[in-house]
Order: sequence, then structure tokens, then C-alpha cells
Amino acid sequence: MSVLLDVFTVVSVSLGVFFFFAGTVGFLRFPDTLTRLHALTKADNLGLGLIIIGLLPRVASPLLAVKLIGIWLLILLMGAVVSQLIARFARRSDDESM
Repeated sequence: MSVLLDVFTVVSVSLGVFFFFAGTVGFLRFPDTLTRLHALTKADNLGLGLIIIGLLPRVASPLLAVKLIGIWLLILLMGAVVSQLIARFARRSDDESM
């Protein structure tokens, strides 16, 4: 059973890192602010979720698992708020330049 948990953790964390990397590539390659935000928020949320799911079998107590899930939810909320603020600012600056 331990080997299966090891494999699950390694696969899940590796996929999470891959999605973080894909989001970073999208951020560097996409042409405008809104598509860059889309790449970052979608890939980073999925990457973080996979990493948290991969780490959950490794925690020592249920309280630590709840803390990991709480951190994940707070980062999801923070990412949504920050991306909305950046998109609103980018749209306003585009409207002012016209």
C-alpha cells in the first residue's frame, strides 16, 4: 500500500509541477494581458490542486489535511480576486489609450 501512495504522490505532484510550468510558458508566450492571466490562473489552480491532492496522503493528522485544503481554497480565492483586479486595470488602461 505504501508503494501505491508513493506512486500516487509522485505522479500527482509531477503533474502539478507540469501545469505550473505550462502556465509560466503561457504567461511568457501569449500576446496580451488577458490571455496571459487566463493561462496563469487556469494552469496554476490546476497545478496547485494536483500538488495538494498528492500531498494529502502524506500528512500526519487530519488537522494538517484540513490546513492544506484551507490553504488551497484561500489561494484559489486570492487568485480569482487578483486576476479580476489586474483584468479590470488592463481594460481601463486600454479604454483610456483609445
